[in-house]
Amino acid sequence: MVREAENLAVLRAFLERPALARAAHEIFAPLGHESADAVLHGGLRRGALHEVFAARAGAEAAASGFTLALAQRVLGKGKWLLWVRQDFSAFEAGEICAGGLLELGIDPARVVLVRATNAANVLRAGSDALGCKGLGAVIIEPWGEAKIFDLVASRRLTMAAQQHGVTAIVLRVGAKPAPSTAETRWVVDANPSPAGGDDWGKPLFDAVLVRNRHGRTGHWVMEWDCNDGIFREPAAHPRALAAASFHRQAEAPVEGIRQAG
Repeated sequence: MVREAENLAVLRAFLERPALARAAHEIFAPLGHESADAVLHGGLRRGALHEVFAARAGAEAAASGFTLALAQRVLGKGKWLLWVRQDFSAFEAGEICAGGLLELGIDPARVVLVRATNAANVLRAGSDALGCKGLGAVIIEPWGEAKIFDLVASRRLTMAAQQHGVTAIVLRVGAKPAPSTAETRWVVDANPSPAGGDDWGKPLFDAVLVRNRHGRTGHWVMEWDCNDGIFREPAAHPRALAAASFHRQAEAPVEGIRQAG
């Protein structure tokens, strides 16, 4: 009887192993960058809240590109991407360009852009959108400090993302990190691509993971492969270096930020 129970336990474990593997694959979206994926325990968690901050004034495009790349990784087959953007972001950082999305390897036909007049409307629209099963990710972009994006708001976004399985990525430009329930927090700047004649090269991001609820933090230069839609370790060249840093800290200094009045 004992032997039979042991055999059943072994068989059950064998049968459940593929299901567990599928569940892990559905929960985590590998970024492709080996070191970053290792720190994130397999990739970026789907159905969670993440934050991306521009490292400085002038890094808005880099932060936006990195956010789009993250969204592309978690999107899922057949899902749409919704970008809720405050009007002031367009005035200060420029309009969203379909050609630019194509350059990043993102199909603009699968991207829905919603414009909102103020941060409160951005938050409301983004929170409501997380309940739409047709979406794989929602980018929520207020401008400036946007005090309405406080700990309570982040908790509500986290709960909505978890409940509906839609990933929320809050893009913060002109703001400094503050307490939140975000799964991860990134501070992003551009890293120059190597000169290559008419070839612009692949986008390189100087990405600092300053918050990781389930592990270490880190600092990497991450190359985005626009053709395959995945991050990679960059080809070695003098300007694509980042010292890994795995200390945990509540906030990362974000200097030189312009704040909207």
